[in-house]
Amino acid sequence: MTDPVTAATEPPADPEVPDVRALGARLSNWGRWGADDERGTTNLITPARIVEAAKLVRTGEVFDLGIPLDSDGPQPGGFRVNPIRLMSENGQEQELPGGLTWADDYVFMPLQAGSQYDALSHIHYDGRLYNGHPSRDVTSKGAQRCGIHTQANGITGRGVLLDIAGLNGVDWLPGGHLISPADLEEAERAHGVTVGPGDILLLRTGWWRKFTSDRDATAFMDTEPGLGLACAEWLRDRDVAVVGADNHAIEVVPGENKAGMFELHMVLIRDMGVTLAEILDLEALAASCAADGVYEFLYAGSPLKFTRAVGSPINPLAIK
Repeated sequence: MTDPVTAATEPPADPEVPDVRALGARLSNWGRWGADDERGTTNLITPARIVEAAKLVRTGEVFDLGIPLDSDGPQPGGFRVNPIRLMSENGQEQELPGGLTWADDYVFMPLQAGSQYDALSHIHYDGRLYNGHPSRDVTSKGAQRCGIHTQANGITGRGVLLDIAGLNGVDWLPGGHLISPADLEEAERAHGVTVGPGDILLLRTGWWRKFTSDRDATAFMDTEPGLGLACAEWLRDRDVAVVGADNHAIEVVPGENKAGMFELHMVLIRDMGVTLAEILDLEALAASCAADGVYEFLYAGSPLKFTRAVGSPINPLAIK
């Protein structure tokens, strides 16, 4: 029976927007790598593809794609806060043999406060995680299946940057700007690159540049340019292994279906098994790619091996 309160307050689904469950079922990777699989599309990053990706290193330039982990980050508080680092020792009150002094510190932070991966246990619906694993496997003790530790050695390979903001001649796309498959293909043509199986696809929307310009964490999180639902099929057809972006959720916010929430997450993570890399700093990499015309590189970005965690901070590298 329909809940009258819900029916009165939630807008109806937009008939022009794909039904998320039907889309997820059609693009599903469940069972593709076996009934027990917990890694999803990172299985596409094979040893042979890593060898080919290593050949992309020609100049030795290294680009750090992680944002600073400090109190000036993009988290406005409430749901998530920025990292809090405390000193436990600074050496000022120590009297040790031989004059030795030492310093030590520790950190409190949500594992998804900065540049980070979403584990495949991060999103579930209708009682199921990726590959049909029951969502009850995510407990107060953590993710018993599909935790981020399952990705510890699998996220190194060919990276491809598609600079959508640069293609549009702007520092950043406006919040709510939807990126379509046609936009991705236009970027491929402009950059002279083709996204293919096992790739780590990085999308520059300029949203991180906007944050470093205005330092408005609330604005950074309230809206963003990003991928539309139609891109899910494009990513499935290309067999992309990982999708990353310089925004906080990869997808456009607000989403296309006003009756839903983070529906592209639902399809990519839960149905397709795609690991997402969020809140990346792609500015220096984009400038280099624009200068030399090379938009492919070796990407290396393993998560921290937090057992049973549903996400992890990362500091990935792009090496040209």
